[in-house]
Amino acid sequence: MFQTSSLGVQFNVMIQNNEKILITGSTSNVGLEVIKSAITLGLPIVAGIRTNKDREIFANLNVETRIIDFEKSNTFEEALTGITRIFLLRAPSLSKVEKFIFPLLELAKKREIKQVVLLSLLGAENNPITPHRKIEKEILRLKIPYTFLRPSFFMQNLSTTHLDEIKDEQVIYVPAGKGKTSFVDIRDISSVAAFSFTEESHLNQAYSLTGSESLDYYQVAEIFTKVLGKEIVYQDPSIFSFYFRLKSRGFPFAQRAIMTVIYSTAKLGLADRVTGDVKNILKREPITFERFVTGNKNIWIK
Repeated sequence: MFQTSSLGVQFNVMIQNNEKILITGSTSNVGLEVIKSAITLGLPIVAGIRTNKDREIFANLNVETRIIDFEKSNTFEEALTGITRIFLLRAPSLSKVEKFIFPLLELAKKREIKQVVLLSLLGAENNPITPHRKIEKEILRLKIPYTFLRPSFFMQNLSTTHLDEIKDEQVIYVPAGKGKTSFVDIRDISSVAAFSFTEESHLNQAYSLTGSESLDYYQVAEIFTKVLGKEIVYQDPSIFSFYFRLKSRGFPFAQRAIMTVIYSTAKLGLADRVTGDVKNILKREPITFERFVTGNKNIWIK
């Protein structure tokens, strides 16, 4: 049986009436967008939260919530009760995936979970040292049905992680050189994540999610300048300067290391790949970088 979502995409109903999908990382930017997309599609979801206080976030969405904390494996059993599918999002601070993520996957295998949709990383299949690839390989080892979402650099990192330096200092400070990046909007990632639960054709697939264009940070600065009406300058620091700037701003080690690797990858020209996966799944063009900046421009203006 086919349905047409309010997003205008027709899909085959794979989810049964007695199924539930656990969305981990539900209070993150991506997790919240996945929940919104899933609600739009009418999917039966459960928001995984770390504390009872987080329930307030979902008070107006009529969404069931359950406590799940990757650092407390004793929360896994109850969180997975009645769950048939999982959207798995690893917190950036959790680099020891063998300790914090693998036990959940072991339980998922025991519970015969029908699908794990994993938020991974563009190019993870060629980078065995990343936490993302380690999780992918464990899912493959356990033979859990999967969908790997491998997105490029989030546009929203420039409206969150780099917000203050753009707004207050009018600079973009990342060590990417002249390397280009195929930025992708988390709204597109989240829509793909939700659709991944709707059709069997998405099982045991890996999607590389990018925007429709590849930009270097000089071009990014030009777009910001045009849209915001004030000059935004791209500064290209050394890797060491960037790393220690993150440290001085209080970023945890794991996040500093991952961000440094990501920007170094861009500098080497390894982040410019553009794919058609978003368009093929959503049946529309991905959100462009200029549209993203235009739609959010007020947050970068004092």
